[in-house]
Amino acid sequence: MKNVSWRLLIVFGVLIIAAVLVAPTFKPGWWPHRQINLGLDLKGGMHLVLEVETEKAVESTVDRIREELRSLLRKERIRHQGIKPAGETGLSVTIMDRDEIEGIRKILSNEYADVEVKSTSPVEAGLEVKIGLTDEWVQEIKKQATEQALETIRNRIDEFGVSEPDIRIQGQRRILVQLPGIKDTARAKELIGKTAQLEFKLLDEEHDLGAALNGNVPPGSEILYQAETASQSPVDAKPQPYLVKEQTLLTGAHLTDARVQIDQQFNEPFVSIEFDRKGARTFERITGENVKRRLAIVLDDKVYSAPVIQERIPGGTARITGNFTTQEAHDLAIVLRAGALPAPVKIIEERTVGPSLGHDSIRAGLLSMIAGGILVVLFMVIYYKGAGLIADFALILNILLIAGGLAAFGATLTLPGIAGIILTIGMAVDANVIIFERIREEMRLGKTPGASIAAGFDRAGLTVLDANVTTLIAALVLFQFGTGPVKGFAVTLSLGVLASLFTALIISRLIFDYIYTTRRVRSLSI
Repeated sequence: MKNVSWRLLIVFGVLIIAAVLVAPTFKPGWWPHRQINLGLDLKGGMHLVLEVETEKAVESTVDRIREELRSLLRKERIRHQGIKPAGETGLSVTIMDRDEIEGIRKILSNEYADVEVKSTSPVEAGLEVKIGLTDEWVQEIKKQATEQALETIRNRIDEFGVSEPDIRIQGQRRILVQLPGIKDTARAKELIGKTAQLEFKLLDEEHDLGAALNGNVPPGSEILYQAETASQSPVDAKPQPYLVKEQTLLTGAHLTDARVQIDQQFNEPFVSIEFDRKGARTFERITGENVKRRLAIVLDDKVYSAPVIQERIPGGTARITGNFTTQEAHDLAIVLRAGALPAPVKIIEERTVGPSLGHDSIRAGLLSMIAGGILVVLFMVIYYKGAGLIADFALILNILLIAGGLAAFGATLTLPGIAGIILTIGMAVDANVIIFERIREEMRLGKTPGASIAAGFDRAGLTVLDANVTTLIAALVLFQFGTGPVKGFAVTLSLGVLASLFTALIISRLIFDYIYTTRRVRSLSI
């Protein structure tokens, strides 16, 4: 009896916990508020395949090297006639003195291990030196761009609040994104696809904007347009142009935080941003040197605001205003916190899975599970009689434990996951069949009911344990290396194996002990 008591406490404890975990799924809002997440195939949602324009990441690297090389040549006093792009991965430098070629080689050797002189050719003004990135570095930049884009998109989606998204790399430059339960697909695409390259640039107030719009853009300047917002009225549909200096004074690389706040004066949302220590010093210097000038805050080549600098701004904080709605400001803060994409992404495949398809899938899955369950229950009762009823009761508890496990771990139930549960039903019954047949053998040898039960569970237990552990190992391997639906199948199968072991070896044994040992029944119905 003492042996039964502690097992009884464990069983009741586990079942109560499972019931509490499952309850919010059927009654949202109940503590502990964790529900079983449904996958894209059951709940509906959005399926996207993005392609990272990795060539843009290579171009950005080449542009950065060009700016740095210009400064290094000036520092080493190497005269040249400019640094121009040469192909997608190279630069062309025309130096005045041909003997300076060694100086360039030395700079490249010291500063850039993966940039080399490709060729030299004499020209009228001196010597044209073509330099370029090594093929290995180009491939590494492209690979890193895809991996970084994956992490950035993952961070944005996490902050967006999507439960159990499926985000992974496909091939060399594609990213698969599946977002269960997403209804506002346009907002999700805007959030995912925004490059979020934040820059601070001075407005060119020395030259005429009208002349620039007519084609006379002064050297070192460019025309950018005001960002469009959903709150703009049709009158404001035509975005305002700005003549902006091309030089970027500060980028979003130094951002540490971005949050939505409400302007107390105008009752409008804005995005408050904070810089790290280096960014704060740079921002203070920029504002100190350009008091009474307009500083444009540019995101993805769109001007969000261009306020006049009234005074030096210490502390490393700034605000981005732009006549936002609260949702726009919230999404902008998300992309700024998650960081900029290393290269633009474009959507090459988009599918929206409707909830009706999910409902049909759920109905079909539940129907098959109920039909299979009824057949199994009938078979066990007909073939094993009273013992079959115990196995059926354990089977119901088995499903309860699987559901509780799904809710506890925040796992996602997919259509293959339902298949895993159906497979588990068969495995749970199989464990009971092995035990019951062993009990029958013991009874044929003339043992008492109590001795037959003890011997049956003890000797069949190892066989059941061995069969389930090998299945569990296979399921864990599937979970580790599988993706999407395969992982969903592995989750339910793993939980099902553990639940099956618990119900077959502990709960069934407990019921047998209670009925036939504690109540001293003389014969077994098996």
